[in-house]
Amino acid sequence: MLLSRTATMAKTIWFLLVTLLFLFASAAAADTQIKVTNNPADKLVAELNNNRTAHKASALYDNPGLACLALQYIKAYEGDCKAVGGPNGKKPADSQFAETFAPNCGIQASTLSQITGRLLGCQSEYLHASEAFSQTLIRNSKSLDILYSKNHTEVGAAVSGTDGGSPYFWCVLFSSGKPNSTFVFEGGVPKLSKPGCFSGANDECSGAHDWSQPSLVWSFGATALIALGYVLGL
Repeated sequence: MLLSRTATMAKTIWFLLVTLLFLFASAAAADTQIKVTNNPADKLVAELNNNRTAHKASALYDNPGLACLALQYIKAYEGDCKAVGGPNGKKPADSQFAETFAPNCGIQASTLSQITGRLLGCQSEYLHASEAFSQTLIRNSKSLDILYSKNHTEVGAAVSGTDGGSPYFWCVLFSSGKPNSTFVFEGGVPKLSKPGCFSGANDECSGAHDWSQPSLVWSFGATALIALGYVLGL
């Protein structure tokens, strides 16, 4: 009887482990798909280009190198939301693009091109791309002038804070460079530039799986209760 019960418990533990691994694998696969297709930086570029074309301006090429620079631009603020905009607002020096931002992204210095505009916003609460675009980045006529400028040929967007921690930054950089020949990565691959997301490169937005997701917690909890009841003969 004891051997039989021990064997049953061993089978149950094995069943729990296999189920848990399956749940994690399924969640990881789902997360990857969601993060790639729902990258907030990509959505921000789509929102921007839709707005431009609706106003008879051309859509801009989404340059991942320029987008990586936008993420570095955000990081230069060191999480200080109060340093963005307003009379006391600051911005990274232009020299940082060549001296710091490009090396951090692994961009060939010879492929850097002129930055023709920038939009930056910061909030304590997360906003979706359409809200961030209309409520945070486009604030006045100057923002609209930057958005619709004919000097731009390419764009790059970055979002920081998507791992659940505030403040949340959104940054868009514009350039007059030539697509596919400016802001080029060494070896064609960007350096690891986490945390945060940038557009144009299927950036998956780093972050461990969130156990707060109800579906995963309930699935594992239900499985555990069924297995426990099986062991105890309930």
